[in-house]
Amino acid sequence: MLLVLLASAGVLAATPGAPTVWTEGPTEKVRPSAQPEAQRDVHLVGARNEFVSFQLALHGGASGLRGVRAQLEGLTGPDTITAPDVTLYREELITTRRPSVPEAEVGPWPDPLVPDVDEIGGEVRRAFPFDVPAGETRALWVDVRVPEDAAVGEYHGEVQLTGEGFSEVVPVRLTVVDATLPSTPSLATAFLLWPPHVCLAHTGSETCGSPEEEVALLSAYHRMALEHRISLSSAFPRTPGPTDWAAFDAEWAPFLDGTAQTRLPGARVTSVQYVGEPTAEGLADFARHFAERGWLTRAYDYVGDEPPFGTTWEDVASRVALTRSAAPGLRTLLTTTAQEVEAHGLAEQVDVLAPLINHFEGTEPPYEGNQRATYEGLRSRPGAELWLYQSCMSHGCAYGTNAPENRPGAGWPSYMLDRSGAKARAMEWLTFLGGGTGELYYQTVGMLASAWEDQFRFNGNGDGTLFYPGTPATIGGMSHVPVASLRLKLIRQGVQDYEWLELVSDAGDPEFAREVARELIPAASQVPDDGDAFDAARLRLVARYLELTGQPPLR
Repeated sequence: MLLVLLASAGVLAATPGAPTVWTEGPTEKVRPSAQPEAQRDVHLVGARNEFVSFQLALHGGASGLRGVRAQLEGLTGPDTITAPDVTLYREELITTRRPSVPEAEVGPWPDPLVPDVDEIGGEVRRAFPFDVPAGETRALWVDVRVPEDAAVGEYHGEVQLTGEGFSEVVPVRLTVVDATLPSTPSLATAFLLWPPHVCLAHTGSETCGSPEEEVALLSAYHRMALEHRISLSSAFPRTPGPTDWAAFDAEWAPFLDGTAQTRLPGARVTSVQYVGEPTAEGLADFARHFAERGWLTRAYDYVGDEPPFGTTWEDVASRVALTRSAAPGLRTLLTTTAQEVEAHGLAEQVDVLAPLINHFEGTEPPYEGNQRATYEGLRSRPGAELWLYQSCMSHGCAYGTNAPENRPGAGWPSYMLDRSGAKARAMEWLTFLGGGTGELYYQTVGMLASAWEDQFRFNGNGDGTLFYPGTPATIGGMSHVPVASLRLKLIRQGVQDYEWLELVSDAGDPEFAREVARELIPAASQVPDDGDAFDAARLRLVARYLELTGQPPLR
């Protein structure tokens, strides 16, 4: 993904008691207690069609700041990069009441990103103006998408910050390198979404009040997800009886064909879950239509969840037999380990195997140590894939059962809002190291209706909730849109990191890519909290790619 370099550039240190502005990389979570630092210039490095991001932190000093506004009109160089490829957000705070892990501080954490102009409707929202209380810090997030046809070279711009009696300018430099990231990621993702949660959060009704409103809202969430390089594989309306395929194609084919309106041209979903009734007729009809449209290779039937806990092994075997018989071209997906499917005689019947990261590179028997070798048979089978996923096991699924590995500075990858940003960026690096080609996440809107106030679920703050409901009452404007979490941005960065690992590998040095990833994350239970280390690792990948492709080194 993008790399953010922060260079001090000789700027004077903050004056004690005066308001202060400084910059942070994308992986730092800037909390109200953050102390002022010296102001720094921003140097971004990115490929074409890549999102590069940074943060601006504002400390109120002794008197506070009022009426703060921010503007980045664009970046100029060989070309000009302007809106909608430049987006500013105000980082809203969520107050936790219980920690996800013992060392996590309880209190305000940055997570919802209220846009200045939203990505979906293009409306001005309620990001600005805002106040910074005396003695506290607030932060802004800045996204820059490098256009897919941008010329290689140096670009420059300035973030203008103003307020009552306050004015600052933050220089921004962007180096565009000769590489292009694909709009549809190399890494398949299946991030699940239960439509009634979206409807309830936005309309107060689990059915959205009308099929048209449900389609409009789900379409907005699909667009937001694609812009963050993930696929909402189950975000489709559930209807009884046979599917009206003409209506389905009219509403959802753009997301499957890559013609939906997104800033990533041609982006399409990488996975689609069968969400119909578990009948032979339904499965056969689904597989037939998806084969006719050329979508079947991305579809799957979720035949069971974490057996024997979520589903019995008997039910898994029955569902696999049904799917194989009724829809032989439809892939089967199961969340379990290679050892378990082998023990239950299903090793040749599961096409997509998704073990927990805790069981793929675990710390306790029977999964102690790296288990990659046990998946070589799966990975060598034509059409079969290894996906990985994380869950509440990263922090402990019941209160008081926190994983012992989660000591300060280490621990499992995590999408909890009160864990470090590095934890949210790590999963895709581990998937690369494991030889995986996809990632599963069980839910993205689990507590959407209460997301602005409380997301504590399965002993974690934010477990299964990666969006916020952007209602007009909450963020302004006239239309309902999804609001991205800071964690969603970090997941996007992880997916883009995966692309750079693949670029270096495909350019001829997979050993170097694995070396960089393993030096960054020694084991799945030892993810560092140092966001700068992730940025530095990515810069090593960029530099090596330029070297392998005969390009000048970075300056």
